[in-house]
Amino acid sequence: MKKRIAEASPRFKARMAGVLSLLSVLATVFGEFFVRRFEIAGDLIAVSGMVAVTLLLYGIFKPVNRGLSLLAASFNLVGLTFGALRWNPRGVDITVVFSGFSCLLIGYLIFRSIFLPRILRALMAFAGLGWLTFLSPPLAHYLSP
Repeated sequence: MKKRIAEASPRFKARMAGVLSLLSVLATVFGEFFVRRFEIAGDLIAVSGMVAVTLLLYGIFKPVNRGLSLLAASFNLVGLTFGALRWNPRGVDITVVFSGFSCLLIGYLIFRSIFLPRILRALMAFAGLGWLTFLSPPLAHYLSP
């Protein structure tokens, strides 16, 4: 099974990453807002899904630039680990900061690739810059009270 997924087309991997990303967001929202006692279970499902998304994105962008794809995956995995541990030093939401660096790298990889629309590059770069505002808690609070 694992070998079949590794040999799958980038389109299939991208679709799987999109579906898993959506399921992760839904699990987070469900656990956070609707059934509070399942918050931890929802977080575990969401983090597990995002780990799979990270690995799928690594596989998609490995042909573009293996080193940068690995760096983006590493940033995202470290951020997910900090998020699972709920570690926020000095009020900085370190999870989204690592996600911001990952988004910037993915945006660059999209720019260098030939198989994705260029508009996604701009959207990923914009998302990465948005997440990086969390490096400064007063700025993040000012922009999103």
